[in-house]
Parts: sequence; structure tokens; C-alpha cells
Amino acid sequence: MLRIRYDSVVFMTRQGHKIILPREKFTHALALAALLLMLGLAAFGPSGALAWSEYEQLLDQRQDQIAALNEERDELRNRVAALDPEGADPDMVGELLRKNLNVVHPDEVVLPIEPQD
Repeated sequence: MLRIRYDSVVFMTRQGHKIILPREKFTHALALAALLLMLGLAAFGPSGALAWSEYEQLLDQRQDQIAALNEERDELRNRVAALDPEGADPDMVGELLRKNLNVVHPDEVVLPIEPQD
């Protein structure tokens, strides 16, 4: 016995026009909606074409921040190298002693300067 499913039957009118069933219309509309959604996400989504310019601007800002942080890191490395116990820079050591511990030589005179408002 041959069974024909309802889905595989094509209904035609006497004039030769295809009859579209409501279920087929719904399927076509659903497919169209899915395609439009994908197109909208490709253009306006978080990784879409319009978001690229914003990401490029953000990337430039981050690269500027990285460059500034690299400069600061290099300055700190130089200061650490100058304070190395085996080869400390005497000027740096003297500056830090005067600044942090209020140490002075006996022949030095300290003149306090009051801050101006």
C-alpha cells in the first residue's frame, strides 16, 4: 500500500496555479523573519559593521593607555635599577634620604619654605 503524506502533495487549481497552504505561508514567513534578523544583527549587532568604527576608536584609546603605562613602567625600572644595593646611584640615595627621613649633612642649612595659598 502506498501512502502519500500531506506535505508532499502539491495542490493545483484548474488554471495551473499552485495553491499555497497556510502552513507553507507560515514557514515562508518564519524563514523570512530569520533572514531579516540575521541581516539586522550583521549590520547593527554588537559585532556588526556599524560597531567596527567604535571598536577601532576604543582600540586606539587602549593603545594610548598601554603606551603611557609602558613609559611609566620604564621610569620605575630605572629608579629601581638606580637603587640597586650593589651599584646604587649616590645622588638618588641622598635625595631619598633627605626626602623621606629628613637626613642632612652637618654642614648643610635647611630653609623651610611655607606653601603659598
